[in-house]
Parts: sequence; C-alpha cells; structure tokens
Amino acid sequence: MTERGMRFGRRRLLVAAGAGAAALAVGTRASAAASAEPAGAAEERLARALERGAQPLTTTEPGGRTGDLRALGAMIGGAKVVGLGEATHGSHEFFAMKERVFRHLVEEKDFTTFALEMSWTAGLRIDSYVRGETGGDAVRLVREEFGGSPWERAEFASLIGWMRAYNLRSPGRPLRFVGDDIGAPRLGDDVFRRVLDHLRGTAPSAAARVEALYAVLRPLDDAFSYLGRPVAERRADAARAAEALALVARSGGGEAGAWAEQHARVIARTFEFLSLDVTDPAAVTAAELLRDRTMAENTAWWQRTVGGRVLVSAHNGHVGYLATDPAMYPKTQGAFLRDTLGRDYCAIGFTFAGGSFLTKDSSLGSHDWKTVTVPAAAPGSNEHLLDLVRHRDYYLDLRPLPTPARRWLDTARPTYDAGSEYHPDPAPTLALGRAYDLLIHLHRVRTADRLPARTA
Repeated sequence: MTERGMRFGRRRLLVAAGAGAAALAVGTRASAAASAEPAGAAEERLARALERGAQPLTTTEPGGRTGDLRALGAMIGGAKVVGLGEATHGSHEFFAMKERVFRHLVEEKDFTTFALEMSWTAGLRIDSYVRGETGGDAVRLVREEFGGSPWERAEFASLIGWMRAYNLRSPGRPLRFVGDDIGAPRLGDDVFRRVLDHLRGTAPSAAARVEALYAVLRPLDDAFSYLGRPVAERRADAARAAEALALVARSGGGEAGAWAEQHARVIARTFEFLSLDVTDPAAVTAAELLRDRTMAENTAWWQRTVGGRVLVSAHNGHVGYLATDPAMYPKTQGAFLRDTLGRDYCAIGFTFAGGSFLTKDSSLGSHDWKTVTVPAAAPGSNEHLLDLVRHRDYYLDLRPLPTPARRWLDTARPTYDAGSEYHPDPAPTLALGRAYDLLIHLHRVRTADRLPARTA
C-alpha cells in the first residue's frame, strides 16, 4: 500500500491548525480517558465481545456429525449463493473445511452446486464425472484438470469423490460442479465444439461464419504461452471471439441455445482477458476487473439456469466485497454478486493466526508452488485479536455485533493474506467487517496434502 502525501496551502494550513487548537481541550480529556485503559485490556474487552457471538468448531475435517454447523446455516439464511473464501491457497484446513461446509449445506440447506475459481471448461469435465457420465477416478481427474494449481491436492480429490458417491446414492437430486472462471490456463477444444454442434442444427449460416472465426482461435491449450504473442494479434483474436458470441446470441434455440451462448461467452471473455498488454499496469487491473466480473456473471448464470443453491469457492479477495490490493482488484466477484443478487448473496471469509500454505514467485505461468510458513500473528493485526477469543477455531456473524466490535472490524488492519504470490512487507491490510458477512477463524493451518503417488 502506498502513502499519498497531502499538500496544504498556507491559508488551509492555518485553518486546519486553528480548528485543531479549538478542539484540543476537549480532545485531550477524551484521549486521556482512552489511554487510561491499557492496550491489552482493550483487546481483551473486544475479544470478549466477539466471543459472545462466536460459534466454536469441533473440527475442520469432513465426515461425522455437523451439529456445530447448524448456526452457520442459520446465519446464511435463504441466500441462493454463498461465497466461501480462503486466506491462502494450499492450506489443508481451508480446503477440508470447504468440503465439510458443502456437505452440511447439501444435506441440511438444499445446496446442489459447488463452484470453483477455475476454468469453465475444466469444470464441465468434472461436472460430467460427479454426475456419473464419465468413468475414471477422482485423483486422476484432479491431477489432469488441476495440474500446476494449488488445488492439485488430495482435499479436492476427496470433495469430488464424495460428490460422485452422493449422486450414485441420490440420483434424483444430483450435485453439480462448475468452474466459474475464464478459460485459463486451458480453454481446450471441447467448448468450441459444443457451440458449433448447436449452431449446425439450428442456424447453419451462422455456423459457417462462427466456424471460420473459431478456426483461428481453437484450441487454446496454454493461455500463459499465448500471452507471449503480439498484443495486436491477441486483440484481433478477441474481436473474432466477440463477433462469434454476437452471432450465437442471435441464433436462439431455447435451453440448448442458452448453453451454447454461455459457452461462446466464456470463449469471448477468455480472449478479451488475454488481449491485455502485460506491460501496462492499468491494463492488468482492467483485466482483473473483467475476470472478477466474469466469475460473478458465470456464477449468477449457472444459478438462474441450473437452479438450486450454490457454494462458491475462491480466494478471500474474490468472494469478499473488498480485496487487500484494491489497486489490482478494484471490484471483486463478491461485490458484483451482491450487486446482482442483493441479500441472496452471502460472503464468508477465512482468517488464520499462523501456519503454512503454498505460494510461488510469479503468478503467471510458473507451476513452482512452494511452502511458506508464517509465525503467530503479531499484535495490532486482525488475527492477533481474533485469536484471543477462547475457542481454537470458530465462526461468527459480523453483521449484528455491538458497536465497539463493529468499529474495530470496520477499520483496516494488517492481515495474513496470500494469493498466488505472498508479499508480507508491507503487510496487506483489510477491514474484515466491510469485506465479509461471516467469518471463520482458524488458530493454525498446515500445507494441503499431496495427491497419492501415481501407480504403475
């Protein structure tokens, strides 16, 4: 975070000084009263206020009883879409807790879709698997579709395997899986084929033009390598994808047409995102804004079209209403979903007071994820105070808390936050009360589990 200097003209400085002097007598008495309370006592008082609303967790591991999550269901209420974040990528407890929460919401609150911050096209393949339309095993599927990402871990193989097993037991109410992101790192060819197959049966003349446009674009198997092409070439490709989307949108075709248009929209948004000039910071910010808007649009489209209730899994900085880096992420997926859904969207953030996670040196292209361990949260941070609550792990509704606690939560403070990269100096800051509706705090986390070794 950068500091902005403030310049006062001579007259404005005198006015400000005069106002400050006039308030000094009153302010001195108030400051003295406030300073009379030791900092530790003030923290303890705030911690007790938070504790009164905190609901302790018995475990973060999926399976077994979920009575400790009943209050979470009540806090979520009737929201159709719930965003469940993660303060880091690649921590076991965050991933395991997502499966545990999703299982509970499926069994107790009629949720049917798990949405993940991953490629739309990879999500289509996983959805086919959990619905029993394709064979294989979850570990292999995760290795193939999540390869090179922090989600290439045993916890996601467990989640996907459970969803498939649930559907085999309850075929009348199938669970679904959706990747709500653009087509990166891989768009593949199947999504192009789905669009063209629909058009050939409903709008042959449009199909011919769209096929010619897509011939230049398909397949897109490595989005990061594609970014190495000249900007002018990538922008021309984005224009082709946009033209194809317009043709598909005009072709109609009922429910099948709606799916074809959605696939074409994902293609268009992917090429629009990849048309950015990576050397221009403003263009990178615009691309990230497009990505968050696209994830929100894809999620809202899925909920309207498929129905049911949706749990959205992504980083805190996507599902919440604020990010720790607003210059890079000026408006989040959660903020877009709140605009679209209002109270039908609920954002849940995660915090942790220390432990390990995965990160890498460069967010683009590199698959070199490494373990980073951070110590117990320092005084003055969000997590230091949250960890004073007398529950190891817990959750709470941030909305109805008393005024002193709300004031504390609405103030930006240092916080543990790591996406694809981790930059602790200066520490990122966030006002938790303005970023989330609910919060899950964990005392300590560890690195997510690797997938089992390949068998011969």
